[in-house]
Amino acid sequence: MPVILDGRALAQVIRQELAQAAQGITPAPHLAIVLIGDHPASHTYVRQKIRACHEVGFRTTCIEKAQITEAALLALVEDLNRAADIDGLIIQLPLPPHINLPRVIQQIHPAKDVDGLHALNYGCMARNLPAHVPATPLGILTLLARYQIETLGKHCVVVGRGAIVGAPLSILLSRNAYPGNATVTLCHRHTHDLARFTQQADILVAAVGQPRLITASMVKRGALVIDVGITRVQDDTARAGYRLQGDVDFEEVAPHCSHITPVPGGVGPMTVVALLSNTLRAAQQNRCPTADSHTKSAQSHHI
Repeated sequence: MPVILDGRALAQVIRQELAQAAQGITPAPHLAIVLIGDHPASHTYVRQKIRACHEVGFRTTCIEKAQITEAALLALVEDLNRAADIDGLIIQLPLPPHINLPRVIQQIHPAKDVDGLHALNYGCMARNLPAHVPATPLGILTLLARYQIETLGKHCVVVGRGAIVGAPLSILLSRNAYPGNATVTLCHRHTHDLARFTQQADILVAAVGQPRLITASMVKRGALVIDVGITRVQDDTARAGYRLQGDVDFEEVAPHCSHITPVPGGVGPMTVVALLSNTLRAAQQNRCPTADSHTKSAQSHHI
């Protein structure tokens, strides 16, 4: 049987570490969350983030707007940029289709961009310079490091080239650092014969949001499999009427793996603690703006 990479249990350990680190910061780190629309999953994720912040002693401000114009949202973001007592700022995704997401992300001040999506943070991440790293990739790196997974020289195949997970993760895993130094193949919807690539992977990451895309025949025996996908699928036997399904057919694939993440309880909780880690880093830098090397070390400690 494979080792289950238990993100939920590991996240609890890291939250305790973050809570201890936050005790030395006055006032406490402060995360602002902007939530637009009535997307049910978004409301669930925001509640989880707020609960996690409170658990580690962070302050939170949640600004909810049922409807908003792009101009008004840009103005709101600028107001939050100028608010001296706010350390981190995230825009809960997805946004309504009438809003240009890249324009909104670029409006966030890079020092407060704790989701790590601003172009400046992206560029610094690629150059291995101090930066807020996108939360889900950072959570995956933390999972690999805490489970002491060797990545040097491994062939990592990332399925999904999205700007939030797949693309930045491919950069991080190929950097001259740990976890990293892997040979990375990035696959996407136009990749021909996807199985030909996934079958070569020592480390396989699925991040496309397509339930059960990865089957046992697509996975090399002994591979480590990380399932980022999480989709609500109808299930009349469940109390909520649905269940959460990953991109990997867990029951079929797990017997072939050395390690695998479950859905839920794998990458999701690690994404939240990575967001908290970035917020702590932002607060440290806000209190001491020249402490780039210190804050980079602080983030590395939690990895």
